[in-house]
Amino acid sequence: MKKYLITLAVITLLSNNALANTDLPDKQAELPAYAKTEESEHLIPRNLNTIPDTPFGDKVKQGYSLFVNSQTMQGKYVGNQQNCVNCHMQAGMKANSAPLWAAFMAYPAYRSKNDKVNTYAERIQGCFTYSMNGSAPATDSPELIALSAYSYWLAMGGLLDKYGMKDTPIPELSDAAVQLGGNDDSFVLPIEMMKDLPAGKRGFLAGRSFPKLDKPKQAPSIERGEIVYNTTCASCHGANGEGIKEHGVQYFPPLWGKNSFNWGAGMHRINTAAFFIYENMPLGKSVQISKQEAWDVAAFMNSHERPQDPRFKGDLKANQDKYHNHQGYYGKEVNGEVLGANSF
Repeated sequence: MKKYLITLAVITLLSNNALANTDLPDKQAELPAYAKTEESEHLIPRNLNTIPDTPFGDKVKQGYSLFVNSQTMQGKYVGNQQNCVNCHMQAGMKANSAPLWAAFMAYPAYRSKNDKVNTYAERIQGCFTYSMNGSAPATDSPELIALSAYSYWLAMGGLLDKYGMKDTPIPELSDAAVQLGGNDDSFVLPIEMMKDLPAGKRGFLAGRSFPKLDKPKQAPSIERGEIVYNTTCASCHGANGEGIKEHGVQYFPPLWGKNSFNWGAGMHRINTAAFFIYENMPLGKSVQISKQEAWDVAAFMNSHERPQDPRFKGDLKANQDKYHNHQGYYGKEVNGEVLGANSF
């Protein structure tokens, strides 16, 4: 336990030193994408009904609840109509959909997006700022601890089962340990796993992130993407990208507009969205459209206005040059409108 706390203190010190620079660079980092792996290689988390009825188990259960119904944090930490599960399918368990079990094992790690070493909890904080267009929960807040504990529980249960230890209970960790993440010397794995998963190299579990697509034969087309959207996506996400909301409950998420993710979220990149869409949409079916169609509809989705990039300081061109040298439309003219100029 002492080792966990010391390590967390070191990571926090590194983070605070980086934050002393209030104008941090963004080296255009994005969620890494990898070649698709075989299903047999993926971790399979334990059933939710095996979460123990203990104080630690209660945190795991709370984390699951917050993850699938993030709108319970609306107005406090969430500023749009998104839920975490909208991008991390099957309650964060699905391989090739940026699963939580893979993410947990990849941190702490350096991220060029904010130019510092990030703990796992800090990585989640970034999701609140950008994907949820909200405010990040404070370190050690019950919500951040719960989401971290849930991620750990998915990862550790999957690893134990994969290595033939199905009857081994998932160890219960401290709040500091679950917020740190699994990619650290202080995170001790059973000896059976250590050769395959040494600290510093645990961020490469099969099924992590979204599988990378080859570059399309034709440049992504907003016009072709609109056709794909209207025939394949609009039934769930609305004719105007507003999603489906009934009786105050958002059943399907908005893809653009004031209630969507903002211009700082990774999903506003055409390539990231294409990778996700091809592998995971339409919901419950997946891999139902061609790769070219995935690129095209990603372009169409991201050619609409959405909430402003939180890093914006009043100069659109400066923000574009510093943070948006990638596949996206921020600061560019589309259908006579410069996107980002009239963000919500």
